[in-house]
Amino acid sequence: MNPAPRDINVRELDVRPILSSGGEPFQAIMEVVSALEPGEALRLYAPFRPQPLFKVMAGRGFDHEAREIEGGDWEVLFTPQPTSAAVELSDDAEDPETWPDPVEHLDLTELDPPKPMVRILAAAERLEPGEVLFALLSREPIFLFPELTKRGHQWAGNFDETRTAFRIFVRVGKARG
Repeated sequence: MNPAPRDINVRELDVRPILSSGGEPFQAIMEVVSALEPGEALRLYAPFRPQPLFKVMAGRGFDHEAREIEGGDWEVLFTPQPTSAAVELSDDAEDPETWPDPVEHLDLTELDPPKPMVRILAAAERLEPGEVLFALLSREPIFLFPELTKRGHQWAGNFDETRTAFRIFVRVGKARG
């Protein structure tokens, strides 16, 4: 594995103790990722090649380089992609470029989870099908995405250029049931 470029700061996280004690490290990984400064990298140590994490991190604007280390463990360096403005979309999202302008704007950057999710879901319930809301959050709302999908809503979102705020558009779907 190539070392990180000299001008990039690298945070390290070893999830091997979490896994060996029977825990699930995904939340710990996402907390570290959310706390990364713009341009900062993450070096992760795991007892296996964390293949599913590669797609998750790519969606958050990170490239990866993985190598097996002693004892069959893995070291993965996640580095920010040069242009990390990739937009994540719900599986059923029609072209967000054609969505109408948002009818509601929410700045939820000062709220801790789960309050942003609760407020977004409540706002979506007040809107008519096809209407769009926009929300600004302090972190990526990974637990919100399946809730929106379950309720028939489409979403599109990404981090801002500084990776300090997550922007999400929610297009309200028809009520299910």
